[in-house]
Amino acid sequence: YGHFYIEHNRGHHVRVATPEDPATSRFGESFYEFLPRCVFGSIASAWEIEKKRLEKQGKSAWSIENDNLQAWAISAALFGAMTVWLGWWALPFMIIQAAYGGSLLEVVNYLEHYGLKREQRADGSYERCQPHHSWNSNHTATNIFLYHLQRHSDHHAN
Repeated sequence: YGHFYIEHNRGHHVRVATPEDPATSRFGESFYEFLPRCVFGSIASAWEIEKKRLEKQGKSAWSIENDNLQAWAISAALFGAMTVWLGWWALPFMIIQAAYGGSLLEVVNYLEHYGLKREQRADGSYERCQPHHSWNSNHTATNIFLYHLQRHSDHHAN
């Protein structure tokens, strides 16, 4: 899930609560509709973000300096090393763990932005991200399990 930090920081934070953000769940959209749209849309977005960054430097998107490729190579190396160390039987467990971890991350994304939209201005831009563009929860359990992400609007607006 190495694309996440690129898409989250340079994509989602720019486009949160807009139709252009694959990580903002839409009103009436089930999690099972959201998940594939978010995963594939986020991968495509992260690739485009890195491609544009590298093009500005006169480099190919397939350069070793592509942060997506670096993250995916590290993941492949980890999976390979664990498979060599523990045997082929460990591979399904690693794949299931990775899918489970990614799904948990996207469940949080789904809940924290469900149905929220920023108003689009006449010039096509969107209003500045405000605290009401993210859901918050001030419960102790949420604070503990989500590592202080219960104040999600602070994460985006402040």
